[in-house]
Order: sequence, then C-alpha cells, then structure tokens
Amino acid sequence: MPKPKKRGSNHQRGAGGQPRNVQPFSDEDASIETMSHCSGFSDPASFTEDGPEVDEEATQEDLEYKLKGFIDLTLDKSAKTRQAALESLKSAFSSKILYEFIMERRMTLTDSIERCIKKGKSDEQCAAAGLACLLCVQMGSGIESEEIFKTLGPVLKKIVCDGTASIQARQACATCLGICCFIVTDDITELYSTMECLENIFMKAYQRDRDTNGVSSTHNTVLHVSALLAWTLLLTICPMNEVKKKIEMHLHKLPSLLSSDDLNMRIAAGETLALLFELARETDADFFYEDMDLLTEKLRALATDGNKHRAKVDKRKQRSVFRDVLRAVEERDFPTEMVKFGPERMYIDCWVKKQTYETFKEVLGSGMQYHLQSNDFLRNVFELGPPVMLDAATLKTMKISRFERHLYNSAAFKARTKARSKCRDKRADVGEFF
Repeated sequence: MPKPKKRGSNHQRGAGGQPRNVQPFSDEDASIETMSHCSGFSDPASFTEDGPEVDEEATQEDLEYKLKGFIDLTLDKSAKTRQAALESLKSAFSSKILYEFIMERRMTLTDSIERCIKKGKSDEQCAAAGLACLLCVQMGSGIESEEIFKTLGPVLKKIVCDGTASIQARQACATCLGICCFIVTDDITELYSTMECLENIFMKAYQRDRDTNGVSSTHNTVLHVSALLAWTLLLTICPMNEVKKKIEMHLHKLPSLLSSDDLNMRIAAGETLALLFELARETDADFFYEDMDLLTEKLRALATDGNKHRAKVDKRKQRSVFRDVLRAVEERDFPTEMVKFGPERMYIDCWVKKQTYETFKEVLGSGMQYHLQSNDFLRNVFELGPPVMLDAATLKTMKISRFERHLYNSAAFKARTKARSKCRDKRADVGEFF
C-alpha cells in the first residue's frame, strides 16, 4: 500500500529554503477553497443550533493567519493568484470588523492595491478597487484613511479618465473613487475635484456621444451610470451653496437620460432627479421647476410602461422605481422603508438616506447587516448611536429554532396563497354585484 501523505507539516520549505507560510494557495482551486472557508466567518453571532461552543480567540487567530497569507499573495507573480487573494480579502473585510488587524497593515494593503490597479488587467483592477472601498469602510473617517486616499485617489482618477482602460475597470474605479471620497475627505477642495472628475464622465451621456463610425457608444453606459451614482452620493455631503449650483447645472439636463435604452441608466437618472428635488426643496421651500408638466409626464409614462419589447422583470422594476420617483417629484412624498439588523431597526425616510444605504449595500453585500450592527463609521452615517452590545447567551435566546421558523413560513405561505387566490378568482368579483 502507498504511504499516506503527510498534511500540515511545519517542515515543508519552498524555493530558496524559505518556509512556506501558506501552503494551499499555489493554484486557483486552492485559493477558491480557502476563500470560501474564509467567508464562513460571516457573523460572530452565528452558530450552529445545539452545537459545541467555539473558541473565539482561536478562531480569530486562525482568520488572521489566513488573511496574512492572502496579503502576501497579492504580490504573487500569477495574476489568477493575486485576483483570488484580493477576492478572499474582500470576502473577509465585508463580513468581519478587522480594524486593529488592518490598522497594523494598512500601508502594506494600500501598496498592494495600488500595484494591482496600476499593473493588473481588468478583473484584477476591479477586485483591487472593491478591496479599496472595503478598506476605507473598515478604517472609517480619520487621518489613516486620508493617507490611504491620498495614495489611491490619483491612481483611481487616472483609470477613470483613461479611455484605453477597460470599461469594467473604469466603472469599478469610479464607484471606488466616490465611496472613498465620501468616507475620508474633509478637504472641500478634494471633494469638488472628485465630483468634477465624475461629472466629466457622466455628462457625456447628455450629449449622446457617437464614435467615429457613427455608432452610439452604448458600451459606455455602465460607466456613465456608475459615475452618476458616485457623484450623487458626494452631492449629499456638499455645502448648500454648492448643492444649489449643481442643481442649476444638472436639473434641466438629467430628464434627457430618462429616454435611454438602458434600464439602469433610466433608473439612476430617475433616482438622482428625486434626490435633487428633495435637496432643492430643503434649500428653498418654494422651489419651482419650470418644466414640471413635461417631467411628470415622462415619469408617469415610465411608471406605467407596458412596452412588449422589454422584459417583464425590467418593466416591473422600472414601474416600481418610477412610481416612487413620481411621488417624490409631484407630491413631495417618500415611501418609508424599514431595515432590520439583529435586534435593531432603521427607517429610511428620504432619498438621501436611501442613496447612501443602497451604495454601501452594493459594496458590503450580505455583510451590510453585520456592519450596521458593529461598524462605528456606518452607525455614525445613519445616526444609529454606539453599537448595542449583546452577549452570546442573549443572542441565542433571541434566535428562533428551525422548526418554529418552518411553522411561521408555512402559515405565511398559506395566508398569502389564499389572499392571492381570492384576488384572482373572477367569481368573487362577480358575486359582489349580484
């Protein structure tokens, strides 16, 4: 019989006699495996029901050991390995609060991100830009974050404005530029400079640019959308005198984007219009828009769009968004939404708050709820106060069992089915008249 291979030996060495700190990360499959293992640390409050207690200190040490390996791999010669390492770091940063760990290695991380954005190709640049967003979210506003942005800001702007770079990379860098500037910038000059950079990108959509062959440059639409949304985010933290200037500059031009062939562009333009109207009415209660009738007619058409050449999912999403936009523009109303995270609740009651929430939700993904509970910066942005401290025993008592959750879902499903069946049954409507 062949001898079984030894695993986890501490005596294995790599080239040059140097010890290999992270053995499984040499190829793509191993990187994916370790990335999925790393993403398992999604929530310190999560635990298996009736399972054994976990040593949190040992788990944290294990996580930090893996993260150190990922940071080292961002300097690897293989592009696939670097990209996998970046994605693994993104997964960890979005699902855990790692402030102290990152604080000690912030310059190393910043240098790695800068190198990957400068020298990497499209996918690697996108991953590096995403990691830069999460790095700033973890660090919050402060001197250290400002140092990070001073290093990465010029690089991001260069990629955003580089017509030879891939659209995906420019799109990711535009989003990253807006988010990082929102988090760290206290310098009003830097804020205006970043907004001007983003304006120069999305204002090209106003002109309906055509290339030299006369073909509409629709492939740039995703870049225009990202630049517009990032610019809108920064507008929410501008002084009121600057807000007035931007409203005068863009409020008459944005309605032209409502006719775009791209659904995301139409939605981005509509939500930006709603936010501009909200800000304009905050600065001037008697704000008057000259072309209100024409604008509301466009918004109403989009809110009731039934064109057969569009997908049902797209039409449903568009109608839902533009019903809210129409209410905001016409009636000054906003449909309040409630977000639950742990034992807490947050109410989104204005377009500024909605825009900010949606932006960070896009970056953090499934880790948004955890960061709302534990991230001091996000809690400060949404005015949630200091984090609510709950011990493991309290969290366990708050968590319902799987059987109880199944009963609740079954009852809700039955009630929903009965309600829908009654609405669909034509005989029920006929019976009301006879």
